[in-house]
Amino acid sequence: MKNDQYYMQLALDLASSAKGKTNPNPLVGSVIVKDGTIVGTGLHRKAGEPHAEVHAVRMAGEHAKDATIYVTLEPCSHFGKTPPCANLVKEAGVKRVVVAMEDPNPAVAGRGIKLLRDAGIEVEVGVLEAEARRLNERFIHNMITSRPFVISKFAMTLDGKIAAYNGHSQWITSEAAREDVHELRDEVDAILVGVGTVLKDNPSLTTRLPDRTGKNPIRIILDRQLRTPLQATICQTDVARTIIVTSEVHDTTPFEAKGVEFVIVPTKEGKLDLNTTLEKLYTLGITDILVEGGGEVNASFLRTGLLQKFLVYVAPKVLGGRNSITPFTGEDIESIDMAMQLDFANVEKFGPDIRITAYPKEG
Repeated sequence: MKNDQYYMQLALDLASSAKGKTNPNPLVGSVIVKDGTIVGTGLHRKAGEPHAEVHAVRMAGEHAKDATIYVTLEPCSHFGKTPPCANLVKEAGVKRVVVAMEDPNPAVAGRGIKLLRDAGIEVEVGVLEAEARRLNERFIHNMITSRPFVISKFAMTLDGKIAAYNGHSQWITSEAAREDVHELRDEVDAILVGVGTVLKDNPSLTTRLPDRTGKNPIRIILDRQLRTPLQATICQTDVARTIIVTSEVHDTTPFEAKGVEFVIVPTKEGKLDLNTTLEKLYTLGITDILVEGGGEVNASFLRTGLLQKFLVYVAPKVLGGRNSITPFTGEDIESIDMAMQLDFANVEKFGPDIRITAYPKEG
């Protein structure tokens, strides 16, 4: 029998189909049901375009009256680039509203739900809330911290190596796993690496998908001493934006002439201040970042507690070697008790490899 969970899952699936397209807005899906029949569906496709409820109500037309609408996020109650959806739902004559979660945006934060209830509409909140919060983890983090959501992504062998002692790393994982990485790049606002990766690999850091043209994320390079070669591939800004994060003691003019942008931050203990870096990147509209750096960059984010998610590709290979390179280097710690505790959320298979999704353990 189809119930609230069934229809909310449909709404979540609709919302999920727009991953990477709605930033800085949340992913939202909506389904309208009347007498057991779906009469309208919608999703928020892109920032600035109509919200999910608008599409669903338009599709339902007169059938929206006395119907139930399922929405993955509380209908907005404020005027932004589009009118308030809570008013639209009320005026459509909907009898019941089922919401997965309240909107963490301070401009909404329960006001949409209150508006509907004050109008005499039945509102139920919390159906598949955990799934909805996971879907919009980036947006929730943005609203709470005013910083980008940071994802650590790396590929390693079964014994935890990302490269041989001499830096050789192509390829640890299969083509199927690498294709999934490009799907991830298509979804995020930016990719971040350290200058060491630029000097070693001269990467393009673009999105390459076999079946369609993907979105090239902004390339961010951490480069305190401005060692990035002017001829580096990432300095070709006609392909994608490039931002170099550095200190304020360098002549950036030759790079700026090629379209490279700069974020200037102070140093802390000889390293770029990552807290200030994230704050400044967020003001530039960057809402999520895929960290694809080497061990030192990964360690810097780890030790400062700035990683919100881990995506780890594990290949069925054992490299061995006391000098082989590991995903996180940096300073040693003295006790296993000092390790970051994680929750494994999901394990998926891509070709012969697996991808582990993990989050820092709360509390």
